[in-house]
Formats: sequence, structure tokens, C-alpha cells
Amino acid sequence: MIRTAVLALAAAFALSSAAWAAPQDRYAANGAVKIHYVVEGEGPLVVLLHGFPDYWATWKPLMAELNRAGWRTAALDLRGYNLSDKPDGVAAYAMPNLIGDVAAVIAAEGAKDAVVIGHDWGAAIAWQVAMNRPDLVNRLVILSVPHPAGFAREMATNAEQQKNSQYARNFQQPGFEKTLTAEGLAGWVKDAAEKPGYVEAFKRSDFAAMLNYYRANYPSGTGAATAAPPSMATAARIKAPTLVIHGMKDTALNAAGHAGTWDHVDADTTIVMFPQAAHFVQHDAKDQVNRTVKGWLAARR
Repeated sequence: MIRTAVLALAAAFALSSAAWAAPQDRYAANGAVKIHYVVEGEGPLVVLLHGFPDYWATWKPLMAELNRAGWRTAALDLRGYNLSDKPDGVAAYAMPNLIGDVAAVIAAEGAKDAVVIGHDWGAAIAWQVAMNRPDLVNRLVILSVPHPAGFAREMATNAEQQKNSQYARNFQQPGFEKTLTAEGLAGWVKDAAEKPGYVEAFKRSDFAAMLNYYRANYPSGTGAATAAPPSMATAARIKAPTLVIHGMKDTALNAAGHAGTWDHVDADTTIVMFPQAAHFVQHDAKDQVNRTVKGWLAARR
């Protein structure tokens, strides 16, 4: 009986180890563009989308939490970043192509849909996937970026948000990428052990591609004349349960943009504010964000 118990424990450990195996590098094809992503764990699929300036490893802590809770995580390098392809031209970074990248990863994983989690540009993409391809999203988790309608409202009426968005106007200017460096882009990273990985990832990235997200998709005009690009949906309903997390010290995106989010979602909507966190909320409030996401998903599994 002791031998049987030992064998059972060994088998359980082997299964556990397999579920928590080292991350695997994979690629998905969206037409001629290859998207690099990293998968880990076993269970229902969770797709994670980073923002600017970032890469797939921003999600390591959350991936570990979700893997232990029985989810399979797939963290993308967005096109233009790190090991993903870097097509030339602004048009290559228009939102329909970015939606297609997410769809390609879900298909490559053999899933029909996924939990979609995004931060910054990854959150903007996540909103658009949920609006344009609701069949792909069974749960939606947004970090920092307001619903497109809320952001458009703030850009048109909120002088503080208009001021805070000047950096994006700068990014839209031709040639601004020449002012960027990998070391400078990694300046926000506080974890000394992780920072070298960010610098190397940014050295492999295309700075013009990073800024093309702003050139192709960021609202144009100022004040009442602000308009979303044609490729950016603002009115389609969100069908999936939605969790929104925001750091209230964010100086790029005002918390006010999240007001009224529930008016655009047909499912349950949860909004969580962390007063001491800034824009990179998944790092500034890492433990709280990880617990919030894991618990919220567990309640809707």
C-alpha cells in the first residue's frame, strides 16, 4: 500500500510538473505575418496582450498565477515587437490586422475562443476583438484603457486628458522613432532582474512599428473635433463579462474615462481602481492585480 501511495504521489507530481512546465515559444501566422507567443500551463485558453513599450514577459507573474489555477496562458509579442514579424508601413498596424493577430493565435492553439487580457495597446486591441469578433472572447480583462466610447468622450471634452495625450501626438510625428533607444524605452521597468530582458527585446523590436500603432489607430483632431479612426469601433456592444482594472496614478489615461463602461457591456461589468498604482498597473500593484484577475475568472469559470 505504501508503494501504491508513493506511485500515486509521483504520478500526481508528474502531471503537476507537466502543467507547470517551462514556457514554450510558438508562432502563429496571420497571412504573411508571423506572431511570436509564449504558452504555459494546461486548461482553458487565456490570451495576453502587452502594450507600449513592452513585450510578452510583462505577463510572467500573472501567467504563473493562472497556470497554477488551471488555465493555459498564451502571451503575445505584438507585431513589431521582439520576436514577432515587423511589417513596414503604417497600414500594417491598423486595427483589423491586430485583431487578426489575436485570432491567429487562438486558432493556432486549437481553441474557438479565449479569455482575452490586455494592457495599454493590448487593452485597446482587446476591446476591439471583443467588439468586432465577439465569437473569440468568452471573458474580457482590460488594464488601464477605457472603453473606446469613454476614451473618445474624454478626448473631446476633458482638457486634462487632452493634455495627457500630448505624448501620443508626439509619437504620431514622422521620424519621432529616431529619438528612441532600447534603454530609454525600458526606463519604466523597476525589476532589476527583468530589465536586461526588456532592453534586449526592444533591441530586437522596430521603433517605427511601435509608433505606427499611434499613427494608425489613435484618435485624430483636438477638442470637439476629436474623431476615432474608421478602423476603431466605438458603438458595438461587448457581449462577454468584463473586468476593468486601473491605476489611479496613471498620467496617460485618466480614470474618468471608465465612467459609463457598463452602458456598453451586455454582461456583468466589474471596475477595480488601485489608488497607488500608475500606468503599468500589472507591476505597480502586481499581487493585487493577480489576485483580482484569478478570483474574477474563478467566479465565472
